[in-house]
Amino acid sequence: MGKENIEKYSKGYALIKMIVGFWHNNIFYRKIIVLGRDNINPDDHLIFAPNHQNALMDALAVIFTHKGQPVFLTRADIFKSKFIATILYYLKMLPVYRIRDGFRSVIGNDEIFDKTIDVIRNKNGLAILPEGNHAGYRRLRQLKKGICRVAFQAEEASDFNLNIKIIPVGLEYSHYTRYRQVLTVVYGKPVEVAEFYDLYKKNPEIALNELRSKLSGEMKKLIVHIESEEDYEAIDELRTLINGHYSDNVKFPKLFRDRILIEKMNRLKITNLLLYQKICSLSLQVKQKAMDLNTDYRLLAKKKHPILWLISGFLALIASFPLFLYGNIFNMTFLEVPNLQSRKIKDVQFRSSIKFGFSAGIALILTPLIFILMLVFIPSWWIAIIFFISLPLSGLFAWNYYLLFRRIIGGFRIKNFIRDNNSDYFLLKRDHDKLINLIASL
Repeated sequence: MGKENIEKYSKGYALIKMIVGFWHNNIFYRKIIVLGRDNINPDDHLIFAPNHQNALMDALAVIFTHKGQPVFLTRADIFKSKFIATILYYLKMLPVYRIRDGFRSVIGNDEIFDKTIDVIRNKNGLAILPEGNHAGYRRLRQLKKGICRVAFQAEEASDFNLNIKIIPVGLEYSHYTRYRQVLTVVYGKPVEVAEFYDLYKKNPEIALNELRSKLSGEMKKLIVHIESEEDYEAIDELRTLINGHYSDNVKFPKLFRDRILIEKMNRLKITNLLLYQKICSLSLQVKQKAMDLNTDYRLLAKKKHPILWLISGFLALIASFPLFLYGNIFNMTFLEVPNLQSRKIKDVQFRSSIKFGFSAGIALILTPLIFILMLVFIPSWWIAIIFFISLPLSGLFAWNYYLLFRRIIGGFRIKNFIRDNNSDYFLLKRDHDKLINLIASL
């Protein structure tokens, strides 16, 4: 599979997608919530348009939640090495050249454009990240015109008979860089390029702007979009404080709860500026005080921390500590090594991509090797298989053990704050509860 036939179905790619997708969907993330798959008609000529906040993970979110083999347009500078370019073509990526890559390089876009038409006509689905580059803000930035230009020019080259539909895609991560987080993917209702055919024939530039505006509006409906730059940190923190415990909710995902909260805050800014400013100020105060006292919102939200529960939980941790150590054979090898590598990356939004790439790569290499070694050195084959299966299971146990450990230690810490009559804790608790009640009153 190369650039020449990138639009064709690839069995090899399908196998890689299945294996790496298992790691992405079941190990790297603890849960993936996918909505709107019924908006994808495989018989249509489609362009997917996801928001771009988390580097390569945004592309993987579409790849591993969609049955097809979409082809992605990617910045050309990563194709400089022939070896790397061969791999990227096999993974169904096409380069897009920019002025910064050199004027001569931009001429190469003509060939790439011809391939995008082949991809669209073949009904693979072309995927373009219309913001152009990634940024770690929960906000949709100005879309580039490229996605609209590709759509119109593909239609023009096909006598406007393709009826291309652009699928807006909303991506939301409960945390950008941590393992075992929740990813929410929302496929929106298609934007029909045909709606703008007549305008394009009269004035292409106006049609480009109109289609871009329509697509931008549809994408904003599917993501957490915090418009305010001045109060971004306060409103972003409110999402975690108010809705954090809904991260795993499938019936009413946190993404939509966050959108409702943001809409309420936007209206409040117009109707009651003083209250809006008070809530924003409280949000930042609670965030700072919680950090200073090394506690979190879930602990603050609990009315009681029963001492018997804390003691019994601590005893359970002691009893299961050997299993925790055994499970860390998996955690340290497959998760901590990539974690150490990611810390070298200055671009924070790229760290999850490095973590995923290293962890999946290590898993692909070491998993079969470990299985073979177990079969060789353990006399009974069925005992070897049991040990092999126990590694990832105990690894997940070790991860949840760590979370329970934090919960119990945090509970004891709050018990100590209350016993010592810690004034900072009581101020934090007062502000936290006050903030919850103010939001509830909206």
